[in-house]
Amino acid sequence: MEYKEEVTRIEKILSENKNRLMMNKGRKEQLEEQMKIIKDNMKNGEHDIDIFEQVRILLQRTSDYAREQSRVRIESLVTNCLQYIFDSNMEFKIEISEARGRPEADFYVVSQVNGEASRMKPQEARGGGVVDIISLALRLAMLQCSSVDINGPIILDEPAKHVSDEYIVQVAEFLKQVSLMFDRQVIMVTHNRHLVEIADKAFKIEQNDGKSSIIIDS
Repeated sequence: MEYKEEVTRIEKILSENKNRLMMNKGRKEQLEEQMKIIKDNMKNGEHDIDIFEQVRILLQRTSDYAREQSRVRIESLVTNCLQYIFDSNMEFKIEISEARGRPEADFYVVSQVNGEASRMKPQEARGGGVVDIISLALRLAMLQCSSVDINGPIILDEPAKHVSDEYIVQVAEFLKQVSLMFDRQVIMVTHNRHLVEIADKAFKIEQNDGKSSIIIDS
């Protein structure tokens, strides 16, 4: 009797162990399948990271290229403006550097003096007149270099107000050429008679007894 009970007990233990073994085997297969999926995902993730890195480098290079192209175009337009109005020896230069992970630009005016290049900040070159012209030319350059089509007239408020009478006629002619070159109407507020004279149509605003009146000059 005791022998049969012992056999029964052993068979029960064997059955339990067999069931546990089968469960563990199934669990092992499940874990192996999960590990395979994880490894595949890691492999795909590494591939994605590699692609993202290549795209990032491509975008960075594209950004640098576009930035360089914009720099060249802006330099050219502003230089042409300075040479047209002031001196054929003047050039406008932009130096781009990286600061805190962001591009920063410094502006310079380069002039040839006795065969040597003299570089200075715009505000140091011939006073405010040069600053006015560079500011005007930069606005025009940014308008033309924009990746978004911006239509409509160019609206200016007292452009070249610090430019001396020696150069104001060239400024007037430059604005006329800008209007023709870019096929844009120029609407300008000014007190300068030379700039008024180039207009196709001019309006004079006078104030009498607190009331403004408009007179068509031309």
